[in-house]
Amino acid sequence: MSSPNLAVLNALDTARTQWYHVTAIVIAGMGFFTDAYDLFCISTISKLLGRLYYYDPTTGAPGKLPVPVNNFVIGVALVGTLSGQLVFGWLGDKLGRKKVYGITLVLMVICAICSGLSFGSTAKSVIGTLCFFRFWLGFGIGGDYPLSATIMSEYANKKTRGAFIAAVFAMQGVGIIAAGLVSMTLSALFLKMYPAPHFEDNHVLSTQPEADFLWRIVLMLGALPALLTYYWRMKMPETGRYTALIKGNAKQAAADMGRVLDIEIKAEDDKLAQFKSLNDYSLLSKEFFGRHGRHLLGTMSTWFLLDIAFYSQNLTQKDIFPAIGLVSPATKINALREVFETSKAMFVIAMLGTFPGYWFTVFFIEKIGRFIIQLVGFFMMSVFMLMIGLKYDYLKSENKRLFAILYGLTFFFANFGPNSTTFVLPAELFPTRVRSTCHALSAAAGKAGAMIGAFAIQGYTLDQKTDKIKKAMMILAFTNMLGFFCTFLVTETKGRSLEEISGEDGGLDSGDNSTATEMENRNANRSGL
Repeated sequence: MSSPNLAVLNALDTARTQWYHVTAIVIAGMGFFTDAYDLFCISTISKLLGRLYYYDPTTGAPGKLPVPVNNFVIGVALVGTLSGQLVFGWLGDKLGRKKVYGITLVLMVICAICSGLSFGSTAKSVIGTLCFFRFWLGFGIGGDYPLSATIMSEYANKKTRGAFIAAVFAMQGVGIIAAGLVSMTLSALFLKMYPAPHFEDNHVLSTQPEADFLWRIVLMLGALPALLTYYWRMKMPETGRYTALIKGNAKQAAADMGRVLDIEIKAEDDKLAQFKSLNDYSLLSKEFFGRHGRHLLGTMSTWFLLDIAFYSQNLTQKDIFPAIGLVSPATKINALREVFETSKAMFVIAMLGTFPGYWFTVFFIEKIGRFIIQLVGFFMMSVFMLMIGLKYDYLKSENKRLFAILYGLTFFFANFGPNSTTFVLPAELFPTRVRSTCHALSAAAGKAGAMIGAFAIQGYTLDQKTDKIKKAMMILAFTNMLGFFCTFLVTETKGRSLEEISGEDGGLDSGDNSTATEMENRNANRSGL
């Protein structure tokens, strides 16, 4: 049987890069900006919550969130994100990408605002309210992962698809920078208005009562970027691939994509019926696992292993910073000063290590390819974390500058590496019918890894004991090396159409690692039979 060749898919694959692609990147990217801001701003204010609500005069030390409370405050949004990924990813395949896309944004706006509110004034009521709304905030954020990736992959042409999806994800880096910058700026303003003595000079007055407003404002501001992009998100038409291949409406797909790309596209109902007949199998079918099972195992395992390290890095920064010398000891500063120094350190690390890594991926992913970037990233993360773990005592006491450089390099190679590619690959490897769901399963596996980082690895760093932090770094070096080997379960996707990669075009089984040229030759042979 010859492979059906739909005009609307050809038009999308070969379209020149134009303004609409940029618009789609910005609209989807602002969702990821919001996601990152909301997930990581909690690290800048979690110590402040301890000072405000858990101060015990008998300890002679600043207030501190108890370990279980700290882990829950930091990790509850990740639990919500995992749940949201699975639910919205499945709905994205059942109801359509666009229809579900708006719901996630509304949920993020409402819950970001409500996170800054609290019922009552006791520690239990404030933290309980915060955790409740951060769970649902995470639920909305979770939906953004599979939907943004799927929409961008289905809009993009095959030559720049990886760069476009990576650019959407790179907005996560901008969001992390914004979380540090906003907290740093607001805490500096509050410090100017409400100066206070250091903790060692006055235990009680060192925690400004006005600081209670600071953490609420930081959390609530996460609603702003999502709110600003809601109108434009709702104006985006459904992707042509979903309309044609899932809804079976070739005419509507041709009209929508023709308007977007400013060209005339022919509707081909006869070819569409043939196309659908080649791909009429479900996620749980034997055919799916035969074609795509290995790749799904690869995308889930690599994202799981990556996020153990990535979220451990980001969520435990506040505990590593004192060791690097970026933050003063808690007893020598007041509450607002601690927020300022933690936020400043997070901002600097993000600017010098995190942010460049994302954009290196954007610029090089179509030249080097996803596979090599992921392999090198995992390997280099493992090397640098192993070095920190083995030489932690020396680095902490004798060479804090080298410590900061090595720590920053782990962030760089996370983002110029698997943190970006694990987002890109699931949006390309799987068929249209289950693309959103498969991306959601991969992302949810990642969030399961993030929860290990938040609930387990973070426990090693909270008391800032050398032996525990060394152990944490050695564990992360090992998980990264596992990720290196699991990368061999996936295959390179650059320069090929989504239908060619997934086998939807009637070509090779997607589990075959043949090159694109070999695939074309074998498809040509089939057509000649």
